[in-house]
Amino acid sequence: MLIDYLKLAVNNLLKRRMRSWLTLIGIFIGIAAVVSLIGLGEGLRIAISSQFNMLGTDTITIQASGVQYGPPGTGVVTPLKQDYVDKIANVDGVDFAIGRLLKTSKVEFNDRATFTVAGSMPSGQHRGDIEERINLKADQGRLLRDGDKYKVLMGSKYDEDDKVFGKLVKVGDTVLIQGKAFEVVGIAKNLGNFLMDYAVIVNEDDMRDIFNDKDTTSIIMVMVKKGADMNNVKEDIEKLLRKERDVKEGEEDFTVELSINAIKTLESTLFAVQLFVYIIAGISIVVGGIGIMNTMYTAVVERTKEIGILKSIGARNEDIFLLFFIESGLLGFSGGLAGAIIGVILAKTLAFIGAMQLGTDLIHADIAWWLITGALSFSFLIGCVAGITPAWRASRLHPVDALRYAK
Repeated sequence: MLIDYLKLAVNNLLKRRMRSWLTLIGIFIGIAAVVSLIGLGEGLRIAISSQFNMLGTDTITIQASGVQYGPPGTGVVTPLKQDYVDKIANVDGVDFAIGRLLKTSKVEFNDRATFTVAGSMPSGQHRGDIEERINLKADQGRLLRDGDKYKVLMGSKYDEDDKVFGKLVKVGDTVLIQGKAFEVVGIAKNLGNFLMDYAVIVNEDDMRDIFNDKDTTSIIMVMVKKGADMNNVKEDIEKLLRKERDVKEGEEDFTVELSINAIKTLESTLFAVQLFVYIIAGISIVVGGIGIMNTMYTAVVERTKEIGILKSIGARNEDIFLLFFIESGLLGFSGGLAGAIIGVILAKTLAFIGAMQLGTDLIHADIAWWLITGALSFSFLIGCVAGITPAWRASRLHPVDALRYAK
């Protein structure tokens, strides 16, 4: 019986193809927007969260605050001092602390120049800690070692993008960093991080030499001991830095950030963006639902004679109601299906273009099954709700009046 209703509903929609397609536009646009933008947002959230998770949830990051130009911790009024690192390492609950220099640097190769981020690599046992935390591995050649002098590890993009220098950088080549010659000993694996994949990494002594910076640091990474209270450690570090920098509470010229808080801030921001998309798309879907209702009212008027004939040969009120109700639901579902397909294609296309243009794997679409299922279910529900009143009106028509009206 239900199959017969479906066949009748599909045939009626196909008879009025143009009207049906025009009716679907509102639902189509809304669902396409939801699927594409939410898919992109979810993909971005997962990618960025994975970058933070690489550092671990036991990490505290310290930077000087103020006006900044370039990489984190640079261009500030009062930079962090290198001697803070040892003092922070002695705070209760701290496993170890590492200071790193991050500078905007001029890199030259093949008679071309570009400006990018140069990052320092600490020596000793903490070299391996940093490499593990940022998932730094060599795709070609090797990583930096203690004792390397004027050696550089190039980001992955210099071996993938020949637009930077006109040709690809290879292991054994010589590049100039701030006018100083460095031998390329390795090409890093692609991290999917725009900043890191275009960065150059040198040993800390070389970094301080070429920038003539002996006593400051751009960023301090603090690893907290297992079982220690992160918030207590954070407060103790803040107290220490307030004393060292002679600032009062509430007037700090530095930031102490828990990695877990950074993840939560990111997720709340993305949620706000997604909520905005839901609202805008919801308005479009509601407008589409009104369009379906209008179309179904028109269909009831046009098919009054058909309704009269069906009732005169034994169709019950609930049969007529179900026929128009299913037809309305199919309109909503069809719009949702078309919107979901276009939304997936649009999300994948935008992600591909964005990744190609920005040179990062962070931008990708994550189309979850619940997103598609939810979009289709919601569009079908909107269609059904929009068709209740027209279907009820059709079911209440008296067969004699319906046949007389159609003459």
